[in-house]
Amino acid sequence: MKIRKNMLPVLRPYGGKEEIEALKEVIDSGWWGKGPKVDQFEKEFAEMVGAKYAVAVTSNSHGQDLVMKALDIKDGDVINPTISFMATAMIPLWQENVTTNIVDVDPYTMCIDPEDVRKSLTPNTKAIIAVNQAGVPAPIKEIRKFYDGLIIEDCAHSCYTPGAGQASDIAVWSFQAVKTMPCGDGGMITLNDEKLYHKLKEMTWFGVSSTFSRVAKEDTVTGKPGYTWDYEVDKIGYKCYMIDLTATLCLEQMKKLPQMLEWRRHVQKRYNAELCSEVERPPHTETVQYYCAKVPAEHRADLIDYLASKNVHTSVHFKPLHKYEIIQKHMTHKNREFPAADKEWLKLVSLPVHPAMTEEDIDYVIYWVNQYFKENAMNPEELKKLQS
Repeated sequence: MKIRKNMLPVLRPYGGKEEIEALKEVIDSGWWGKGPKVDQFEKEFAEMVGAKYAVAVTSNSHGQDLVMKALDIKDGDVINPTISFMATAMIPLWQENVTTNIVDVDPYTMCIDPEDVRKSLTPNTKAIIAVNQAGVPAPIKEIRKFYDGLIIEDCAHSCYTPGAGQASDIAVWSFQAVKTMPCGDGGMITLNDEKLYHKLKEMTWFGVSSTFSRVAKEDTVTGKPGYTWDYEVDKIGYKCYMIDLTATLCLEQMKKLPQMLEWRRHVQKRYNAELCSEVERPPHTETVQYYCAKVPAEHRADLIDYLASKNVHTSVHFKPLHKYEIIQKHMTHKNREFPAADKEWLKLVSLPVHPAMTEEDIDYVIYWVNQYFKENAMNPEELKKLQS
């Protein structure tokens, strides 16, 4: 097969004239900051995921940080899985006197391992961050059998998997540039606790009370009164609310979400059916945020280089958090072992999957992955040993 001229990205956003026209409308309106589009997006997103309330923020990370600060999480530890993006371990460290209690993962799903959670709980555990890795639902119901404390569900990869965000106390979502519903960057907190909802809303804008409306006339979405110049501030807050320009992109992306997810699942289906036996298939997901294949560890680096030479971009999701020196300094349980993660992450390689891919792009990836293993053939016994 002829080598393509341009790089095929592993991830990329997908949009078009609808987003451009919607943004033009907002720009022409003169209302670029937090306003009616944010209120509309919060309402529609909450309905989509089956939550009573939603708070739009600047990122998933800001959302998780805001939740921890609103609940006054301090003087303890927060449990999180070692296979995740750096933010998962960093956010607990932004809190007062909190360590990051990193645990191992299930070797197949790469989600948090309930048994290791049980073993790692301390009297000072304040919360668990359950990450839906690559869109695979975290085993929250299993954890609930022995833990009744706060569970924050990281749904960054789960927009939208039916049932995501409903087994936990609070869910936090991501609309970062290469997520399933991208808007450049943004996040959403969803929950059913009315008191906490109002507190979070106020904390997104310096603690200004919710009696303050930035809408110049009555908001038909929320029913709030028009603009008022006076307000109260009774708590320490931050500035991490979403703005209308971002919310507008999200609203347009949400319209396309079913179509975009259907195409991601099509890519997943073709990879599963047509990649060679040396490639271990990841668990099925509804969102296919990443296609986290596994290959024999001895071949991963060479395969990545080989595909790059054919202009196919790949990645690894993720290097274990306990491998980072900065995180090791702040771990609750130092010098502990992570047998599943340490073995399995060395096999991980994420292949391209996004709505902008064509059938020809999918053909291209499958051909060159299979070609690599043809050129580096292993006998069946060797392959079985490496995959075990």
